Amino acid sequence: MPISPSDPHDLAVIGAGPAGLAAATTAAGLGLTVALVDTAARPGGQFYRQPAPALGADRPQALHHSWRGYARRAALLDAQLAAGRIRHFAEHHVWAVTRDAGHWAVHAATGPDGAGGRAELSARHVLLATGAYERQLPFPGWTLPGVIGAGGAQAMLKAGLVLPGRRIVVAGSGPLLLAVAASLATAGATVPVVAEAGRYAGYARAPRTLAANPRKLIEAAGHAATLGRYGVRVHSRSAVTAVHGTERVEAVTMARVDRDWRPVPGTGRRIPCDALAVGHGLVPQLELATALGCATRPTPDGTPALVVDDRQRTTVEGIWAAGETCGVGGAELAFAEGELAAHAVAGRAPGAALRRRRERLRRFAHTMAAVHAPGSGWSAALRPDTEVCRCEEVTAGRIRRAVDELGARDTRTVKLLTRAGMGWCQGRMCGPAVAHLAGEPTPPADRRPLACPVLLDQLARE
Repeated sequence: MPISPSDPHDLAVIGAGPAGLAAATTAAGLGLTVALVDTAARPGGQFYRQPAPALGADRPQALHHSWRGYARRAALLDAQLAAGRIRHFAEHHVWAVTRDAGHWAVHAATGPDGAGGRAELSARHVLLATGAYERQLPFPGWTLPGVIGAGGAQAMLKAGLVLPGRRIVVAGSGPLLLAVAASLATAGATVPVVAEAGRYAGYARAPRTLAANPRKLIEAAGHAATLGRYGVRVHSRSAVTAVHGTERVEAVTMARVDRDWRPVPGTGRRIPCDALAVGHGLVPQLELATALGCATRPTPDGTPALVVDDRQRTTVEGIWAAGETCGVGGAELAFAEGELAAHAVAGRAPGAALRRRRERLRRFAHTMAAVHAPGSGWSAALRPDTEVCRCEEVTAGRIRRAVDELGARDTRTVKLLTRAGMGWCQGRMCGPAVAHLAGEPTPPADRRPLACPVLLDQLARE
């Protein structure tokens, strides 16, 4: 039955990436009325970004793997939108979820940049599928034009059909690096090297997990074949320790690192390039969840993720979560968790095969996080004048003085003494680095009243 705008939805799904799409379409198929709320104009999330129609891309799927799973969900979404079982609220930036007279109220700013106005919808249950963002660790020169996140480079290619440069070094840690390098090389860029600070051999410590996930091995083999075809060299236990240039990137220094990611003296070599795509894994986006009081847990790579039970329920009654918010694990796991959560919200028992798929993929995610966890020695490459917080221009030297001379022992105290994390991104970029320099083993899961920027006049109307 079509949804009346005045009626509360059975389920509000926040995020239209793989987890949100799976949850929304499964829940609607089980008879629930669903609101699918997302910041982007089109569904797909960060993983399935697509070029704008005006760009005239004939085969956007050529820039993705696992496209078939997305295409199936997108077709289901279109059918259920037409039937009125799902309402898609595109370009809605959710800044808060509150409890209101027995229902959840979802508050959003509208428009591409959130300046279009305000909106509110009501639901009996909420599922958080807000995804993740890139973790960046600073190093000398990382603020030069031409340095871009590894995921950002992939987003430019998928959504804009443009390259960040012609000769691009890819560096950092995590399986995303191989996919990014393969995409850039296929699109025509020269990728002289991929510098992976960890060791891929670490996966060999979990042979049963690897054997249970053969598709992951096939995917990795596909990336390796592509990189080999384009002559891209992959160096493990290596990191970019400096970027050189005046007005933009002209070269990088790559050095060997030890098992703690500390640069090995005398191993640096200069590699000419005009762009650097760098990333050190992903961080679950938890602002909405922590504002609601949902409990978090540390993951093996040092990031916080939501605590959920075997039905994807958080520790707050009526709030569910799926995908990267529960720990970064990729699109296939996100699809499985979204589907599992929808069954639970609808009060239906999922099939045993779905549960088993979620469990084996979650075990692989645990292994992946452990293999690519940042070593404690990465900050040895920082110079006193290296900016850590780019928004507020706070250097490593100022943070170290706050710790060594002023007695700061946690991120909050460093923030109060230096303003690190008080800028536009609110610590998303510098948070992990500031926590490390402050001596905290895991960055705190911040609890904020606003999950994204909101205009003052919109707040005044609340």
